Amino acid sequence: MTCSAMRGQYDDRIRALSRRAEEAHESLDPDPPDEERAMEIVREGFGPTVALYCEARTGGSWVRFSEAEFERLERTMNDWLDCYATCYGVELAGTYSIRAAAELLVDTHNARDVAVLLTGVPEQ
Repeated sequence: MTCSAMRGQYDDRIRALSRRAEEAHESLDPDPPDEERAMEIVREGFGPTVALYCEARTGGSWVRFSEAEFERLERTMNDWLDCYATCYGVELAGTYSIRAAAELLVDTHNARDVAVLLTGVPEQ
């Protein structure tokens, strides 16, 4: 598979994750805390978004994202984190680095732990 074909494959997946994050955000009507919905968001969106970055950077051939792809990927991850925090009645004040999230995922092997470590939600 050529490098551009591989990038295209990732771009399609990033766009799909981004659309799903928008849909999740629009459908959120949590009665905080809604831990079940928060875990669903981690499993179906946040975790797969960070895993996509890990796959692209550690797979058989290292994929270099275009600036637009990288920005969309990081924005998508942050959109999922916003949805996650909303489930606990928290509005996040900043954005988070997908690279930092990926490093935490490699260390913890647990997407929920990564969400908690990045956002501090829920308070421990």
